[in-house]
Amino acid sequence: MLDIKFLRENPDIVKQNIKNKFQNDKLPLVDEVIELDRQNRAAISEADNLRADRNRLSKQIGALMAQGKREEADAVKQQVTAGSARLAELEKQEKELEERIRSIMLVIPNIIDKTVPIGKDDSCNVELERFGEPKVPDFEVPYHAQIMERLDGLDLDSARRVAGNGFYYLTGDIARLHSAVLSYARDFMIDRGFTYCIPPYMIRSDVVTGVMSFAEMDAMMYKIEGEDLYLIGTSEHSMIGRFIDTILPESQLPLALTSYSPCFRKEKGAHGLEERGVYRIHQFEKQEMIVICRPEESMEWYNKLWKYTVELFRSLDIPVRTLECCSGDLADLKVKSVDVEAWSPRQRKYFEVGSCSNLGDAQARRLKIRVQGDGKYLAHTLNNTVVAPPRMLIAFLENNLQADGSVLIPKPLQPYMGGKTVLVPKK
Repeated sequence: MLDIKFLRENPDIVKQNIKNKFQNDKLPLVDEVIELDRQNRAAISEADNLRADRNRLSKQIGALMAQGKREEADAVKQQVTAGSARLAELEKQEKELEERIRSIMLVIPNIIDKTVPIGKDDSCNVELERFGEPKVPDFEVPYHAQIMERLDGLDLDSARRVAGNGFYYLTGDIARLHSAVLSYARDFMIDRGFTYCIPPYMIRSDVVTGVMSFAEMDAMMYKIEGEDLYLIGTSEHSMIGRFIDTILPESQLPLALTSYSPCFRKEKGAHGLEERGVYRIHQFEKQEMIVICRPEESMEWYNKLWKYTVELFRSLDIPVRTLECCSGDLADLKVKSVDVEAWSPRQRKYFEVGSCSNLGDAQARRLKIRVQGDGKYLAHTLNNTVVAPPRMLIAFLENNLQADGSVLIPKPLQPYMGGKTVLVPKK
């Protein structure tokens, strides 16, 4: 959410930013909120004057009563009564205007970084760099669900009967591999100075609106019926919400946190073959990075965070590339974002396995996360996926698959797999 003062003083910048994000239907909102803000400031000014008059007249009434001038005092009291009625009207008007202003400000997108490429959708995202040599083996790579099933590690049919499409049972070595990847990712981040956290898996509506846009909320979040609670779509929501309405001492920054959680998402829409199986699902687990820092440090942290994800995937011999998200592909709160994509030997292309985002002070403004330094200011927040199995397992299995159907386990994961070096198919 933007600062209303910034919008008031820079309407053309805000409008151009909306155009850059191809959301022209929001352009009239800028002028509307400016007019509402003018009305609100006028109401506040009039109300302040009435309060000052009330204080002045109250003293005058006291003086007149002390002098025995009751009739004059009664006349002044009538002025106070009339002023009080008008003040009540203005206070109600202020509240209504503030609510309307906030509702509009919540849908006006954040100002994107000047380095973000301009484009309408993800087809305009820009490849930045590749890490590792993508390979295509001289044998056919089966669909990822088939690889898992041959290792006796996946049961989709039972999951459909129990919960419907978009759910799964992982069993045996695949379930163990799933946990091993998460444990390795946890320790990987702890070794880099991050504090490990396990957050609540549900959050209240005020946190939801503080961490994401309405469009994202509608597309992602599951609401708990009859309660003011939502299942989290990522632990970032709950982790940033931890600091709602707080003042952090500047000496404590930066806060570098890594969190584990299950994640729940609606995943609306139809999807192709390669997005079935365990690629696009309603429930998964994830290790996340979250940073809260001073504004001048946020871009430095942004570059650190996505590099950690690249480093982790390369430590498991998985080729990856980074993709700069264009303006039209950025969620409304984001200043800048980069996707990390892993190589799929089966599809012979890269697919998304993580996303790193700098949100500037947007979440902090909504949630009132302030820093006490030389005065008070809003913190900057960032988040990034460390690893999100079971999607990550697709890249892992395809890139470590052998011609006989076995899957090699890289050295970093072997301690988490009881020393196993290879998974052998059972079917």
